[in-house]
Formats: sequence, C-alpha cells, structure tokens
Amino acid sequence: MTTFGELVDWLHGHYPPGTAEPWDRVGVVCGEPDRAVSRVLLTVDVTPDIVAEARGIGAQAIIAHHPLLLRGVHGIDPRTPKGRMVTDLVSWRIGLVCAHTNADIGPYGTVAALAAVLGLQDTRPLRPRPAPALDKLVTFVPAEQTDAVVDALAAAGAGAIGDYDRCHFTTAGTGSFRPLPGATPYLGEVDRVERVAEDRVELVLPREQRSGVLRALLAAHPYEEPAWDLFELAGTDATDVGMGRIGTVPPTTLGAFAEHVASQLPATAVGVRVAGDPDRAVRTVAIQAGAGDDLLDVARERGADAYLTSDLRHHPASEARCWQDAPALLDVAHWAAEWTWLPVLRDLLGRDDSGTGALDVVVSEINTDPWTAVRR
Repeated sequence: MTTFGELVDWLHGHYPPGTAEPWDRVGVVCGEPDRAVSRVLLTVDVTPDIVAEARGIGAQAIIAHHPLLLRGVHGIDPRTPKGRMVTDLVSWRIGLVCAHTNADIGPYGTVAALAAVLGLQDTRPLRPRPAPALDKLVTFVPAEQTDAVVDALAAAGAGAIGDYDRCHFTTAGTGSFRPLPGATPYLGEVDRVERVAEDRVELVLPREQRSGVLRALLAAHPYEEPAWDLFELAGTDATDVGMGRIGTVPPTTLGAFAEHVASQLPATAVGVRVAGDPDRAVRTVAIQAGAGDDLLDVARERGADAYLTSDLRHHPASEARCWQDAPALLDVAHWAAEWTWLPVLRDLLGRDDSGTGALDVVVSEINTDPWTAVRR
C-alpha cells in the first residue's frame, strides 16, 4: 500500500521543492499523509473538470504541474472557482500535490519531455543553472584519528559527491608544534617541540553547510587547536539542469518543422503560430515549455535557428524578430507543450523501484487549454 505522504516524498525526491523558483508555490495543496492511495491522476492544470474526473475514476490523489494556489488567498469561498475546487478536494479526500518550476529544469522534467517528443538531439540547458556552491576543507589529523574525524565530517555533510559519501583524500606527512604555557596538548609536553605522523585530509562540502561542518571538525578533532584551511571553489554550471533546452534536428525548413511540431503535440485550437520565412533552414532549435519570452535573447545568443515556446507576447516577440541574427519563432499552446511531461511522470511512477508500491496511474486526456476555437 502507498500513502499520500509516501507519494509526496517520491515526487519531491525526483523534483525537489527547493529547486523551484523563489516566486513559485509547489508541494502539497491538500491531502492526508496517511491516506491510502491506489490510483493517481496526472494533469497539467487543476480545473473543475479535472477534479470531477479524479472523483469519477476513484483517484485518491492528483499530481498537477501548475499550482492551484500560486497567488495568495485569504479564504476558501466555495462560491469562487478555486474555493469550490479546494472544498471538493477536501470533501472527497483527494490529495493534491504540485510540481511546477522544480519539474521544469531536470532531465526528467517538462522541457526534457518536450525535447524528446520533438526529436531534439544532443540537448543541453538553454540557460544552465549554476551548480551548488562548494567549499573544500583541508585539515591535518594524527593518522590514528583520521577515520574518526572523517566520519564526523561526513555526518555533518562533507565528502558527499553524487551517489557517494565519505569522499576524501589523505596525504601522509609530519606535523610539528610546541605547546606553550597554559596549553593542554593532546600530544607532547609544554615548551617541547613535538613531531607527529599526521594525515592531510581534504573533503568538499556544500557552502551552505560550512558552519555545521566546521563545528563538527572542532568537536571531533583531538587537538586543542586544530589546523585547517577552507577554500571557496570556483562556480560551475550544472551539467543537465537549467531553464529551457537547446539541441539539433535533422536539417529541415521552418515550414516543415512547424508541421512536425503540430503533428507531435496534442491538438489545440490555436495550433502552432509561426514567425519567420517558411523556407528558412532549421538545424539548431531552442525550446522552453510554458511561457518563455524571458529566454528570447538567450536563444538568439546561443545561435538557435528557431525558438519554440508558449505565451509569446506581442512586444517581446516583435522586438526579438528585429535582431539581424534572430531565430524564427514558434508559439504553441502552453498546455500542449507541458502535457508531454505527464507520460514521463507516469512511467517514472510505474517503475518497480519507484518505492510507491502498486499504483494505477492515469494521465488525464482532458484538454485544459483555455482557448476553444479560432476564427479567421
């Protein structure tokens, strides 16, 4: 049996809430942690029709991309659409958890899913997210105490690299000191030069955990006054995490690529809007699932022949086209671009090693794009 709390933990393990943008509101909207969950509904948006679908299929939980309560509310009034949905979810004991910008940036996120559906190759983040800031701690420990000190530092968060912990490097050497009057040395005598077989120990650590690691060092080190150095490491970009994606497609034209996009995405009333010469050669393509006019300049600077996103506004799009080296623009329905993530999420949940037990995962086929028709 899987509980709603376990489902939330699984989702946060794959899409950590701490990686969401500061303005975002991700995580649990409502739901009982101990409530048993056997069926989950996946959706981009939470609408009255989605809530009704969840109840109709007997789902105990909904995982949504867009937060239902992104902007602050001061009451749950069932006379309003959001108030009615929250009231129904609570009344019907349907848990709701959202993964938004934290589900956009990684290799199993919305943008990566869109890239895969469109057939982009050799993809990388369009705007890479800086890797977490790291320090390197160097200290000098009597050889017989090295393991104990490393254990203490590892417990405080140092020495973790990817799927490994307690990562450190040691170099044997000789430490020398002379205790002065008033000292209570671990080794040696006051006013006598002491030489000790020591290990130089080096570990990396997240900068945000610096204070805790240094406290652990001072508590675990046998010396009254341990020697240590701390270096701030140069920042780097995360290898596969960031906003948007850029990659390549087989040589084609803008017109043909637009037709390909329309054939691969779920159908919507607005289809695919295109700005550019349909005969223009297209090889390098930048994309951003969801609203992406903040990356227009980045797509141009990265040399994209075409940039595909959603919700392009008149003035940013018009200005972006005026650059001499501007990419062609393709604007697709916000819902259609991000719906491509739902099958990826379903497959992740369905893995035997997901830790979520036997779940029936349903991808909603309801089109929640707000536009229903176009007249020309």
